[in-house]
Amino acid sequence: MSRRTTLTLAAVATLMAGGAQAAGELFLYNWSNYYPPELLKEFEKETGIKVTLDVYDSNETMLAKLQAGASGYDIVVPSDYMVETMIKEGLAVKIDAGQMPNFKNVAAPHNAPPFDPKREYSAPYMWGVTGFSYDKSRVPNGKLDESWAVFFQPPAPLKGQVVALNDEVELYKAAAIYLGLDQCTENNADAQKIFELLSKQKPDLAMYQSDGTIERMIAKEVIVHMQWNGAAHRSKQGNKDVVFVYPKEGLSFWNDNFMVAKGAKNIDNAKTFINWMMEPKNIAAASNYTGYMNGVPSSVEFLKAEMKADPAVVAPAGTEKLFVPTKTCSEAARDLRNKVWTRLRS
Repeated sequence: MSRRTTLTLAAVATLMAGGAQAAGELFLYNWSNYYPPELLKEFEKETGIKVTLDVYDSNETMLAKLQAGASGYDIVVPSDYMVETMIKEGLAVKIDAGQMPNFKNVAAPHNAPPFDPKREYSAPYMWGVTGFSYDKSRVPNGKLDESWAVFFQPPAPLKGQVVALNDEVELYKAAAIYLGLDQCTENNADAQKIFELLSKQKPDLAMYQSDGTIERMIAKEVIVHMQWNGAAHRSKQGNKDVVFVYPKEGLSFWNDNFMVAKGAKNIDNAKTFINWMMEPKNIAAASNYTGYMNGVPSSVEFLKAEMKADPAVVAPAGTEKLFVPTKTCSEAARDLRNKVWTRLRS
């Protein structure tokens, strides 16, 4: 962290302590339904920084917008593998989050992840896993097998009642895990196997959709939904029959991060926001809203009781061995994956 940044953060703290407010604005580009509106209001109240929020539905959507030269966004929220991609492509501003005052609250492995080991470009937000949920009131005997087979090869009663995320990386990776293949395969034969599985599944799906997963399960519009565990937790709050599955074949483990995008016009305000979000009480408020855990252990005291009690949030003992981290694939592997996805969705 530069001396100038240190002074900026200190100045903000001084202003806040004295009841005055910092001037300016901040443009946050985040996943949809992934940050509590009341927490933004609290940040604005404490700092005087006006926040404008815009949303996206996938890492690739966000990346494409930045690659196309979109300016005006200060903070973006990429997943693990996308952090490394943004750094390599020169789309991120170095912020030295690891030297910010509140970084002391961050614990391993979130303090030194392989995609940004010194936390020079990113700071942790939420982490979770991607499996699938089902409505136990609408399946035989109230239970389904804990296997991706239920999702990729649904039995007759589930056909047309299954939703897949409209997410190239997550769906392709889940298929690779189910088939026992490398998520970053460069082998055409492996990619063909993944395509065949997904193309056979396609007629049995109600849709590919990443937005509205919570509302869809609460309204009982479908029976099975590929979901992030936090979304499953929030679905269960509105529909007590929702069950989140940790497939026995394994499931995607991911974490999302705050970064400052190239072209940001409010870098100091962005750093103030990121440091503020590493306060235990603030990050806990985000966890309580999203249904996901974070990288600040001391935030636990501020979590809601239902968060701590839900196996969709606090993974049952032994399930951690099923977690498959998202790897940063080679260009050849990414091209192969994209070809499969483009062909599938055409």
